[in-house]
Amino acid sequence: MMDIMEKETKHLKLRQWKIEDRPFFARINTDSDVMAFYPRLLTTNESDDMAMKLESLIAEKGWGFWAVEKMDENKFIGFVGLHEPMYDLPVTPCVEIGWRLAREYWGHGYASEAAQASLDIAFNRLELPEVYAFTPVLNKKSRAVMGRLGMINTNNNFEHPMIPEKSSLREHVLYKIDKQGWMESGAMNSVEVV
Repeated sequence: MMDIMEKETKHLKLRQWKIEDRPFFARINTDSDVMAFYPRLLTTNESDDMAMKLESLIAEKGWGFWAVEKMDENKFIGFVGLHEPMYDLPVTPCVEIGWRLAREYWGHGYASEAAQASLDIAFNRLELPEVYAFTPVLNKKSRAVMGRLGMINTNNNFEHPMIPEKSSLREHVLYKIDKQGWMESGAMNSVEVV
């Protein structure tokens, strides 16, 4: 079994998933605001399967889409982290950064804070050459987080292969950051990582 990388920030802990996270994750996956830029809401079984898959990928690699816990509440609030997509993208193979947080935790900087911790792991522990992010063109909130992270729009929009062809969510933007860009952007210093 791989050593699992975990990380704490000023407010958050990125950690391995626990079975107790699953009911809260299922609630997140049935929130129409959270899932507005996904093809559909997830059933409880689908949500549980996803949580188990994310947990097993972390166990296998030592990193992934970590469960995020708000430390002062000891409460699971969603996931943030790194993932290797298994479908064809314009940049396959690659590592992406992504997030999904409960709606009540939006607007507090937690996605950016946890994503900065993830980029710290990506560049300083995994020594990745670059990290990508993608989202539907319409998802302005996620695109704003990508900008705060210092990520650059590659202007290489693509049709996401996992989204139905006639969906307004199919066209995705593609953002990228490398270690030098991350260091030069100053974004790495914008969030205290402990």
